[in-house]
Amino acid sequence: MSFDRHLAEIAREYPEWTIWRSDAGRWWATRHHPLSSAQREAGCAMTIDADEPDGLRQLLRDQEERANTADP
Repeated sequence: MSFDRHLAEIAREYPEWTIWRSDAGRWWATRHHPLSSAQREAGCAMTIDADEPDGLRQLLRDQEERANTADP
């Protein structure tokens, strides 16, 4: 599968994030909105990166779980 297709799929799965692939080939995601103090304390990050699309998806799932536990 092409990296453009991976980008589109991940962006569709995680609309609260901007997804891109760097010139060096790493996969990145940045949140659209600032983190609350509770989210930061829960280990949420504004930007994450991975070696491949599946790794980024796993990190995004983890980030979403952390954010959900931090939200009241």
